[in-house]
Parts: sequence; C-alpha cells; structure tokens
Amino acid sequence: MSSLAVLPIAPPRPEGMEPATWTIGSACLTGILLEVSVHPKPGLVTPRSMGAHRDMDLQTFMLTSAAIAPCFHRCAAIGLSHADDPAAVLALVRTVGRDYDRRLLAASNGVNTQRGALFALGLTAAAAGLCHDDRRPMCPDRVFAATAAITRGIVERELETRRRDPVTAGEILFDRHGVTGIRGEVEAGFPTVAAHGLPALRAALTQEVELNRALLHALIAIVAAAEDTTVLWRGGPEGLAFVRERAARICDLGGALTGRGLAEIHRFADDCVARRLSPGGGADLLAVTVAIHLLETGSFPAQVTSRFDMSASNGPAPGENP
Repeated sequence: MSSLAVLPIAPPRPEGMEPATWTIGSACLTGILLEVSVHPKPGLVTPRSMGAHRDMDLQTFMLTSAAIAPCFHRCAAIGLSHADDPAAVLALVRTVGRDYDRRLLAASNGVNTQRGALFALGLTAAAAGLCHDDRRPMCPDRVFAATAAITRGIVERELETRRRDPVTAGEILFDRHGVTGIRGEVEAGFPTVAAHGLPALRAALTQEVELNRALLHALIAIVAAAEDTTVLWRGGPEGLAFVRERAARICDLGGALTGRGLAEIHRFADDCVARRLSPGGGADLLAVTVAIHLLETGSFPAQVTSRFDMSASNGPAPGENP
C-alpha cells in the first residue's frame, strides 16, 4: 500500500486523557463523519441529498455526531481499564450508550440518525481498548475477536430466549423473519466488515482512487452482503433482496472503481429513493470499517486525500432534477 499521510487522524488529545483512549475514540468518530460525507449513496443521507429520508439531512448528522463524540472515548476507556471477563464490558458500554442515546435524540429533536452507529462503534471502541497493546499495532482480527467476546450470548439472551413480547424493531424482525441484525453481527465479530468492508476498502486504496470513491466502493460491498434490518423494516424481504441484488450487480461491474459501476450506483441511488429504502445498517458497518482501518494504519494514504475526483459525484443528487 502507498505510504501513509503524516497528518494524525485527530487533533492533540485533551490534557489528562490517555493517548490510546483519544486515538481509539477519534478513529470511531472519524468513521461516522466520513460515512455521512460519501456521495452518492443508495437511499442514505449525503452532502447533496436527504436520500430516502424526509426528516434528516447532513446538518442533522453533524449535530448528532457532535453530541455523541465523547461516547467513543468513554467506551475506549472502559475497554482499556477492564481486566476481567470481557462479557462484563457490555453492561458498562450500554450504560454509557444510553446516556449518549438521549443526547443524540435531544440534538436531532427525536430523529434517529445514528443510534445503530452509536451501538456498533461504542462496542468497537471498547473492543479496541480491551485488546490494545502499546508494543504492537492494532490488529483488526483481535478487535473483531474482542467484540465477539464482549457480546457473547447476546442473540440468545435478547432475541431467542427473551421473556417479553417484541418491542424494538430488532426484536420484531427476529420474530417475523429470524434475522439477528446488528446483535448477530457483533456477536460474530463483525464478519461483514472483515470479509467485505475492509477488503473492498483496501482494494480501492491500493488503486489510489480518491477517498470518497474508496469509501463508496466499500459501502457497496457491504450492502451486497449485509443482513440490513433497516432495509428489512422499511421494505420487507423483497426490499432487502432488491438492495442486496443491485449492490451485488454493481460489485460485478467493478463497484466504484469502474465507470460502469459508478453509473449504476447513481441509478441505484435514485431507485432506493423512489422505493423509500435506506441501508442504514450498511452505513453503520462502513463507519466501523473506517474506524478499524484507522486503528490499524493510523491514517489514509496521502494519495487518496490530496485530490478530488468528480467522477463519483457527477450528475444530480438522487431525487434532484438535472
């Protein structure tokens, strides 16, 4: 891979904060900021489009990102200070997460912009803290294993053998369709990120395309593979099949690394808006992918951050007139 940019991924840490806490939390915050910055995306909020949503835009995401930013540093600190059973970390992370969930909803006036990302990246931060070792670089596989250890048994406890009627969307979808959603993803150690998101991102960075395109390439690979409960909730099994099949077709065309793939991504984005479908679960996993990449490497290659490529952004935003 190309030489890394010399700029750090975050400004100097606040006085008194452990270096690892700051680095891990900042990588997770960078993940949510870069995810929303990508354009075009299928049905998701971008800098140029509200996607398939009517109640949120880029600035809504900026407000909630600012509101929840400290959560990731706090979750990293939990992992760094924990020396006992990893499964005990989950309750600690959730206590912090509930606090920032309230702050997110207050900042957005009740709109759910990033609650899934808050959960996924809070766990990522805690897992990274749990397996942090000053003597060697962060290894993605160790972070994935730590995530699985922290969430061991979560699907059985909260979906399969729970003692209440379904309340949350995740519980309702499990009862209807047997899908485990983000709980299954984290308990398995983020397999979609490991097998699809990270390889696609690395492949794009090796091609030295600009950062927006690299992130878009990774997103499409994730959407093609993810069991996205956000799509399932909005569009049912047919909607999920549509989104995954279209994303897989784009991958076959070369994803965001080819002209044909990019043209199909623009059409895909328009079609998702028309169908009111938004792969929010895939967006959350892209944010995790970015965080894991930064924890492993420290930054993106200078070649992908020093120029702007219009090819991925040409044409109107989804839903806009030419």
